[in-house]
Amino acid sequence: MKSVLAALLGLILISPAHAEEISAGALDHISGDIVVVGEIHDNPTHHLNQARAITAIKPKAVVFEMLSPAQAAKITPALLKDEKALDKALGWEQAGWPDFAIYYPIFKALGDSRIYGTAEPRDVVRSAMTTPLSEVFGPDASRYGLNQPYPDALQKQLEAEAQKDHCNALPVDLLPGMVAAQRYRDAAFARTVQQAYKDTGGPVVLITGSGHAHNDLAVPAMLRKLDPRAKVVSIGQIEAAPDDPASPDQPFDHWIVTPPTPRDDPCAAFK
Repeated sequence: MKSVLAALLGLILISPAHAEEISAGALDHISGDIVVVGEIHDNPTHHLNQARAITAIKPKAVVFEMLSPAQAAKITPALLKDEKALDKALGWEQAGWPDFAIYYPIFKALGDSRIYGTAEPRDVVRSAMTTPLSEVFGPDASRYGLNQPYPDALQKQLEAEAQKDHCNALPVDLLPGMVAAQRYRDAAFARTVQQAYKDTGGPVVLITGSGHAHNDLAVPAMLRKLDPRAKVVSIGQIEAAPDDPASPDQPFDHWIVTPPTPRDDPCAAFK
């Protein structure tokens, strides 16, 4: 019998037959039992698109990467109608996310959706960098493949990607921990989404960074392994200059290319 990890690795080699670039307008017709909608966190257009998808799907539950379970539990219908009060109640600014104003359209679109938070405590994520993931995650770790290391070649590939994402400025000895933390968070997000699906019967939407929406080893791959009967749809949002062609090989079922949001050089902090 194939292991969970072997099954997840097999997904890397499979491109969904319906994978395609779509326009934002196509979100009006998106459906699925579980829909993972990625974002680049500081891009306001991405959050407008996520709100558009939620409006179309009318999910029974929405899971937020940005919220802890305790924060999600604070949200009431009255707070959802008051942007400033909701911002303050969630302690959004203190958590370090981009301006709450660009996220608020998502909250306005929630309607009667049940809200789940899946953010893990920072000390737990840090421990995942140095402690075996099976110990950090708990007794269900094997269901998510966390009891098995990645093959050496894949581990090195992911470490190289982590280094590139951090402007080639990380000490080499930190790279394995960065990969482990990402893997841990993917599994934690998948666990919360699966719980929301079990609680409500779906549809469920996950709001998360586009890296967690990848069809290879990230949340959609784990969810498909956990429940092959559920229709899991991944939507990635990426940036490209208007005159650049979008890459034809993206690790999502559907992807949307938007103009980049103006931002300072992300590598400046490492210099």
